Amino acid sequence: MLAKRIIPCLDIKEGKTVKGVNFVNFRDAGDPVELGAAYSRAGADELVYLDITASHEGRKTFTELVKKVAAHISIPFTVGGGINELQDVDRLLGAGADKVSINSAAIRRPELIGEIASHFGSQVCVVAIDANWENGEWICYLNGGRIPTDKRLFDWAREAEERGAGEILFTSMTHDGVKEGYPNDALAHLADTLHIPVIASGGAGKMEHFRDAFSVGKADAALAASVFHFGEIKIEELKLYLQREGINVRL
Repeated sequence: MLAKRIIPCLDIKEGKTVKGVNFVNFRDAGDPVELGAAYSRAGADELVYLDITASHEGRKTFTELVKKVAAHISIPFTVGGGINELQDVDRLLGAGADKVSINSAAIRRPELIGEIASHFGSQVCVVAIDANWENGEWICYLNGGRIPTDKRLFDWAREAEERGAGEILFTSMTHDGVKEGYPNDALAHLADTLHIPVIASGGAGKMEHFRDAFSVGKADAALAASVFHFGEIKIEELKLYLQREGINVRL
């Protein structure tokens, strides 16, 4: 069995790491390069850097920051935000990123998934899905959770896989920053219906939530932000706890 992955997520706004609740009310969480280096040393398996206002503001993602991060960490990292074409992917991989995460651009032009997969390999293409639980179904959103779409989580995740996505990063807007646990029923459904890894995002508040995301939600990786950024959970302690709970992790 593959080891489950622990992935700190760094949301970047104006060059700083920030963290919000339900995608709003952001506060400063520190320098993204220093934080990334600290997580790399602490035993994180991967990192995700998201330029959270790039799509909304129509900017290109932070190439210079990516270069600095690559020079200071020794683990794989994914970059997302404002990626709309192959040229963007080429630039970010050239700057040192291992994977790219696409969200709004993939919904607007699903062909982009296949283009990235065929040019760079499926393993490079992470399709991120921001979805909110509304009236009994998961509604997918664009532009950092600002604009609802007609897409539904499970159908869109299957389509993304069929088009060549290497992983699905599912963030529950409903659970984001609330710290009451991941959306394990939805995660388990994704895990049962997809053949590619599923990354859980949104809801981590204590170590048990990670355990449940892996055991109940069947996630391949668990992503979190504020519990790591503000020192509420230490990665080394989390991994030892998960190992004691019978979860296979890299120590």
